[in-house]
Amino acid sequence: MTASLTLTENQHAELRGFLFPGDELESAAIMICRFVGPAKERMIVRAVVNVPDALCPQRKCNYISWPGESIEDAIDQAESDGDAIILIHSHPGGFYGFSKTDNTSDRITIPGLFAAIEAEGFFHGSAIMTPSGAIKVRLYCQTGESHDVDKVWRVGLNIVDLTKNGLAPALPFGHQMTDKLAGCTACVIGVSGTGSIVAELLARKGVGHLVLVDFDIVKHKNLNRIVNSTVEDAEARQLKTRMMAAAIKQYAPNTKVTIISAGLDTRDAVIAASAADILFSCVDGMTGRSIAELICRRCLIPLIDLGVTIPTRRDNADMAHVADVCGRIDFVRPDGPNLSDREVVTSEGLRAEYLLANAPDAAAQEIEAGYIQSVHEEAPSVMALNMKAAADAVLEWIARQFPYRIGGNSGCARTLFSHAAGELELIPEEEFKTEATGDLAFGLVEPLLGLPSLAPIKVRDAA
Repeated sequence: MTASLTLTENQHAELRGFLFPGDELESAAIMICRFVGPAKERMIVRAVVNVPDALCPQRKCNYISWPGESIEDAIDQAESDGDAIILIHSHPGGFYGFSKTDNTSDRITIPGLFAAIEAEGFFHGSAIMTPSGAIKVRLYCQTGESHDVDKVWRVGLNIVDLTKNGLAPALPFGHQMTDKLAGCTACVIGVSGTGSIVAELLARKGVGHLVLVDFDIVKHKNLNRIVNSTVEDAEARQLKTRMMAAAIKQYAPNTKVTIISAGLDTRDAVIAASAADILFSCVDGMTGRSIAELICRRCLIPLIDLGVTIPTRRDNADMAHVADVCGRIDFVRPDGPNLSDREVVTSEGLRAEYLLANAPDAAAQEIEAGYIQSVHEEAPSVMALNMKAAADAVLEWIARQFPYRIGGNSGCARTLFSHAAGELELIPEEEFKTEATGDLAFGLVEPLLGLPSLAPIKVRDAA
């Protein structure tokens, strides 16, 4: 059952401009949407279409008549990919609900949407917006039954639930925050040094649903940095996801845990991650981060990426020294500067990782020749540093959803800390140049994420 609708802050501002032109009369717009998640848990806004006031046969303070040509234009845009259509209009008087007039209008218009775009289950819908920006959405099935969508997420510098209850103030770190987190789904990609700590923090904070993604097993060398791991787990070669899920069940029994014991570069992992309200990227390599940023952008899920490192240097006597003890946390909104824009992911790094994994001899030759310039040779991280970065990452999510920063979040796209130098640096989005990608809110259209390797097996075989 679809439980949420997500749109970007820019889409919300565009809608608000269409729906409240300033004359205190109702106005209309159309949202073209796609479903994501293995059970269509989330609906995302692919495009916003204006319904010009001049085309509406009637506009009053409590009534609007929909023009057929605008609905037909929306159907033309939606039907090629089987997208859903939500008809939204304003309530200038502030009534947060559907009136009898709205119900009558839906009985006329919604069947026409199903006639044009056939769909099973709850699919097309209607919505209203009040002057505060609050949105109420309901979805219909072909039989005429409807259900309200629980949450309407606006993702920008802050993460805001635009439902009436969602806009009610909630004190950060209080019981109201805990209650709201119980309705959220978080995906942790990588359940090792930092990821296991992130998962533990989220579970103990009462997050309602955790999706854990990791292909690897617990090894003896992991025991000094993966929370909850034991010698027994290492001896049994237990999957990290299963180990973590079993531990969470002991102290957070109300948290649902979905485990994907595979890499993020698999269909199951991508589809499971698309059901999340927030992504935590806790992986070491660029390949996983590259896929995470695609999920963020295409499925409209804010992403928090974190990394820690203890680089070393050698003196004239060839003695090793710690050069720094540092970490990085990036908050990435779907339509903002991504990890590639921030040079966390680079084409050179992706190529080097591919060669090291698939052609180590060729990689060695390129390293020797100097074609691969930056090989990751840093001292292993320690658990205390992992805990610092993991805690900062979880606090970053809280700061976005339950704002507590004195100066707001606009200047905090990236956080850098150095324990060696005792420094903390906050970097705004404006420091990064954003390249247009053209795939915002594409959802789960095939091939997944635009990657041929994620196409269904039959399609790949045919190719």
